[in-house]
Amino acid sequence: MPKIHPMLWFDNQAEEAANFYISIFKNSKINAIARTTEAGPGPAGMVLTVGFTLDGQDFTALNAGPQFKFNEAVSFVIDCGDQEEVDYYWDKLLEGGAPSACGWLKDKFGLSWQVTPRILPELLQDKDKAKAGRVMKAMMQMVKIDIKKLQEAAK
Repeated sequence: MPKIHPMLWFDNQAEEAANFYISIFKNSKINAIARTTEAGPGPAGMVLTVGFTLDGQDFTALNAGPQFKFNEAVSFVIDCGDQEEVDYYWDKLLEGGAPSACGWLKDKFGLSWQVTPRILPELLQDKDKAKAGRVMKAMMQMVKIDIKKLQEAAK
């Protein structure tokens, strides 16, 4: 079976981004760096691609120029077990980036992340529709997700 992994397009920050991401996620590493040759594209020796792994998920970062930018149409969800994990990933990824709403943020490279506690989908899918509605209303007022406030809304 083929293995699918994301390819992330950067202007010229592929190596910097890969190093940033592996510094945040456990069990992460740079796997390979490919550089340009005299044949191009760009100056010989420039980083072209960086293969890296974030906690078991493979990625490739590509230096391909300024033509395309990240947007919210694609984001990566971080499945967090507790508030400590939410806080950790939120704070680390937000360095140099910008918060959005409902647990979303853009990192300093413009890549969108959703820092989401595991309990959130459970609460939103509760059979008690009124409870799920209260949780949704509470979440919609949050920037970073606060598990305690979600649980209070569920009562």
